[in-house]
Amino acid sequence: MKRKIIIFGGITIVVLAGAFLFYFFYLGHPTRQTLAKVNDEKVTIEQFNRELAKMENPLQEMYKEEPNKFLDIIIIKTLLVQEAKKQGLSVPAKTYKDITKDFQSPEEALVAELMKKKFSSPPKVTREEVDTFYSIFKGQMGGKNLKEVAPMIEQILQEEKQREEVGRFVEDLRKNAKVEIDQERLQKIAAKPPESNTPDDFKKALTDGKPFLVDFGANSCIPCRQMRPVLKEVDKEYAGKTRVLIIDVYKYQDLAREYKIQLLPTLVFFDPKGKEVFRHMGVLDKEKIVAKLKEIGMSI
Repeated sequence: MKRKIIIFGGITIVVLAGAFLFYFFYLGHPTRQTLAKVNDEKVTIEQFNRELAKMENPLQEMYKEEPNKFLDIIIIKTLLVQEAKKQGLSVPAKTYKDITKDFQSPEEALVAELMKKKFSSPPKVTREEVDTFYSIFKGQMGGKNLKEVAPMIEQILQEEKQREEVGRFVEDLRKNAKVEIDQERLQKIAAKPPESNTPDDFKKALTDGKPFLVDFGANSCIPCRQMRPVLKEVDKEYAGKTRVLIIDVYKYQDLAREYKIQLLPTLVFFDPKGKEVFRHMGVLDKEKIVAKLKEIGMSI
């Protein structure tokens, strides 16, 4: 009897230890912690990271810095999938040819079916709406008359109306859903955004006696983020001959106003005397940046 008790006790300990290890290494793993609940359906850090890995840079980096925005995308997708299931929709069977031509995950395919059912008919566009659009944008129609461009205008208006309908549909789903977000946990996984130069760095460059470039941009601007690797390369390769400064216009609004920045990014080139000699609005490739810096006095 005593031996049976000992054996039973040993088995119990093994089972409890196994359960503890399962919880600690699997369920208790940080990536399986819950970021949000959408109508009691969990969104874990693991799911968040898996979805984020599908994004390309610079969007991936931007969402890492502002995970609340990407989490909102996941929440909306979850709500749409839930709604599709509630309506009894299913993914139609596809052939191998269909799959290789247009691959979609089961969730994406389900959302597509929901959108197809919900918005099967294009919104109606009146003749008055077409006329109004034409009268406003007539100067941009390349001299074409209303009859020539009416079908194109109607399509533009239909697409805009459909976007608005989809927006209202999603907004209603979100409004009627039970969504709980762990803000503290969300904040912990947020990556630190890249730092910009300061107005003091700018003042120093003005009196440094070397030509330099200032990128007036923002971390939330996709073209600006696409430019960053190029600007860093130029700054590193020509260190001591020039400087490339990155100024966040939202952080240093006074400086942006002083230089009348209207479009992001705006690249402003200064000569060795600190005088603005050239500016370019939008993305500029590395060769043109280097050529312009040499043109305004950068030593080779």
